[in-house]
This record gives sequence, C-alpha cells and structure tokens, in this order.
Amino acid sequence: MSGRDGGQRGGRQGRGGQGRGDREHGQRRNEQGRERNRGGSAPRRFSQQAPSERSRTADPSRLVAFEVLRAVSRDDAYANLVLPARIRQHRLDRRDAGFATELAYGALRGQGMYDAILARCVDRPLDRLDPAVLDVLRLGAHQLLAMRVPPHAALNQTVALARAVVGAGPGSLVNAVLRRASGRSLEEWLDELTATADETEAAAIRHAHPPWIVRALRQSLVAHGRSASEIEALLEADNAAPVVNLVALPGIGSLDEALEQGSTLGELVEGSALSSGGDLGRWSSIQSGTLRVQDVGSQLVARAVAAAPLAPEAVAGSAGERWLDLCAGPGGKAALLGALAAERGAFLLANEPAEHRADLVRQALRPVPAESWSVRTGDGRTLAPELKETFSRVIADVPCTGLGALRRRPESRWRRSPEDVAELAPLQRELLDAAIDAAAPGGVVGYVTCSPHAAETIAVVQDALRRRGDIEELDAGEAIDAVALRPLGAGHDRTAQLWPHVHGTDAMFLALFRKRSAPSGPNDAPSKES
Repeated sequence: MSGRDGGQRGGRQGRGGQGRGDREHGQRRNEQGRERNRGGSAPRRFSQQAPSERSRTADPSRLVAFEVLRAVSRDDAYANLVLPARIRQHRLDRRDAGFATELAYGALRGQGMYDAILARCVDRPLDRLDPAVLDVLRLGAHQLLAMRVPPHAALNQTVALARAVVGAGPGSLVNAVLRRASGRSLEEWLDELTATADETEAAAIRHAHPPWIVRALRQSLVAHGRSASEIEALLEADNAAPVVNLVALPGIGSLDEALEQGSTLGELVEGSALSSGGDLGRWSSIQSGTLRVQDVGSQLVARAVAAAPLAPEAVAGSAGERWLDLCAGPGGKAALLGALAAERGAFLLANEPAEHRADLVRQALRPVPAESWSVRTGDGRTLAPELKETFSRVIADVPCTGLGALRRRPESRWRRSPEDVAELAPLQRELLDAAIDAAAPGGVVGYVTCSPHAAETIAVVQDALRRRGDIEELDAGEAIDAVALRPLGAGHDRTAQLWPHVHGTDAMFLALFRKRSAPSGPNDAPSKES
C-alpha cells in the first residue's frame, strides 16, 4: 500500500516521541506556567505539535477522499463516478490523486471492518455519530491501520480534516477515538474481533465483506465447478486495487496513446491494454471515445456474443445482420459491439429504459459510424411486435447484484442484501425471455451478469431451458476461449464464469443460446449443441 507524509510507518515510540508526555508525576505546569496534567495519577501525553502549530486546514487529497465518502454515504453515489471529478476539481497532481484514490477506495472497501474496530473505541453506538464524523473516522482508521502513513501524520491530518469539514468539537472526538484505534495493529484488532467468530464471520471481518456475501461467493464457486477452498483468494482479490483496463474500439480506435503513456498490452484479449495510472480523462483518445475504460471481462463476453456461430437460417451477411443490446446503459458494451458491427456491415440497436442512461449510450456510440447504430429508449421487456425474431445477435446484460465487480465498486458490498437477489430474479428471467423472443431463428442470444451468484446465473439459465422449447444451449466456455488470446478455462457445464482471483477480471458470467428454427414442445427436453 502506498505511503504519504513521510514514507514507511515507524515505531510509535510511546505514541509521542520527544516533546510529549514523560513528565514526572506531579509536574502540573509547563515553562509558560500553563497547567498540563490536571489531576491524573499517570503522566499525560500530548500531540507533537502545540495547538498553534497543528494543521487547521484539510489536506486536498484527504479532502477529496472525504468528499467521495460523503457522496457515497449521503447521496448513494458511486465512488468510481465521483472520484475523477473531485480529483479534477481540486487539481490534484498524479501523486496526490493516487493517494486520494487509495484512501477513498480503501476506506470504502474496509468499511465493515473499520466500523467493527471503531465501535470498540467510541463510547456510543456508531449510528449515533454524525455521519460526516463517521466518514472521517473511517478515513483515519484506514491510514493508521492499513497505509504506510506515519501515525503522527495520519492523526494530525485527519483531525485537521475533521476541524475543516465538521468543526472543532468533532475534531476532539476524532482525535480521541483514533488514538484508541492506533493503540493496536490491524492484525491485533482482527485477532480480537474474530476470537469467538465462526469461519464465515471471521472471513467476513478479516476481508471486509458482509457475511451473507461470503456465504454466497463460497456457494457460487462450487456451483460453477470450483473449490470452496478458493474463497479466501477470491475475497482477497475483491480487496486488491484493480488495474484499469482499456479497449480500443475495433476499426476505429488505437492503443498508441495508451502505450505512449506507459500502459502495457493486455494479455487476455486483443485490442486491450492495462493502464499505468494517471488522469486518463486528459488523453485525446479517451476524450474522443475511441479508447475506453472497460474491464477485460466485459470485453470478452461482448466479443464472444459477437463471434458465436449463427445457424445457416439466421439473418446473416453484410446486408441484413441486425444486433440488439437489450440493456445497453451506460454504453460500454454497446460501444464495443457497435464497432464490431460496423466492421462487419451489421447494424446495432441499443435499448435502454432510462433516458439519462440512454444519453450515455449515445455518447459512448458517438465514435461509431452513425449508420451502424441507433438507440431506443424503452423497457426491454416490451419490444415492439415488429422487432420480434429480427435480430441475429442479442445480448442481455441484465441488472444484477454486481457481486462480481466488488473490487471496482467497493461501496456496493455494503449496499446490497440477500433480498436484492430475490427481487431481481423475476426481472432477469423476463429480460432473458425478451431477448430470446427478439432473436431470429438460428440467431444467438447471450445472457450476461456481473455476478457469479447461482440464483442470478445458473438458476436463470436452467429455468429458461426448462420452460422454453425454442432454444438450445451453446458452449459459452468455448466461445470465450475462441476470442481470448489464450485458453481461460472459464467453462463449466456449458456456461462460462470468469473470476478476479483466477483470470484477473470482474466475475462476469455468460450463457449462450441459439434460437431454434422449429420450436420443440414445452415439455420436450432442451437439447444442447454438441
């Protein structure tokens, strides 16, 4: 983890060092005659700085991290959308931007863990604290316990932040609470917190995931053909800072600027790169939209749907092939699919129910030739009758819990609940049905989620195969390998599941279907292509 304000953490030296505490018992006044150590039986310790020397203005990088946490807590915002704008607003240089990013994301990822520690250091329930004060405490705890920031700098700067954004009184509370928290190392705190916990609860605390997500991810590993023993590696991967993935739109964009800026070529899929960091928003290729930020897992599933073989009877060829992105917002996959469609002389219809997200889709597709795409604003479950059975390729990247993208959306783990899985299930099934209805005979349908949860993946697929006689399942693992630069081994029982701890991608799921020319009866067993 990166350091700031002094590099490596040193020993605490009694949490004071020269000029603090260590007065003999009974000494009550300092050189200026001010009373210090009022009535205590033990030597009292003080800050390294005199009050007049303590920081009273917020360090810009810490202020940015605080504003991100406040937007997430107060406005239900997404950190990955708020952070870049705040970095530009405060004009942080690359070093300070990196510090603000690690601080904000680290505090958000570790929120449950830090709250458990802070609860031992505060004399009241955390929900009775001012939410802004609690966010400051989370930032301070992360610096003190998990970053290479010298303790005195972490404490002084966090108290200064509290004074600047909340007030002097809360600043004193922050000072007292963080001093208690800094009395032990993170490992010592975790040992105490997990002393009587069961295996799931201990993993939840140590790896800062809600217990229900730990259980769900363990079950998901098994459901997708992997070992439950991988759960520790998966949770650790969720907490690792993800590398920014880039994609150059095929036939339109280039990786040249990314490589000139120090990025490296991606190893999983063509046209991709791994960013070395910095403010990508200043790159001309990013501004033009020909180079985009997109997880390589999303790139792989989009390319797999675009490359899956059509049956001879499907509407195919440069003159007539039509593609549909049923749930297109905010537009990342739509841009990649649109570029691929343009290369092949096909046409993409991108559907998005929310108008503001439809605008984002239009913006994402702007670099693609205008004659190759259009955007529809409407519920994907209510496609017009004239659109039924007209598309050669359909991708349904359905709304889901996002449990496969926790490393990129650190706050989402604390927002989700088991009830969300049940509430999303009907919508996911209805959207898959709509996607199948839209596919032409012989056409391909891709069902995609950024969650490995079995209820959002395998259960939906099995339900569709059981209910419908007009589809056959294709091998999604083979389809992924066909567009990857090396075999990924993501397939299991004809579906494909990517994993952050195995493939270095978000945990994207893909199932592929082909629309039958002549539907079987509803009670016929669904066939699978050999």
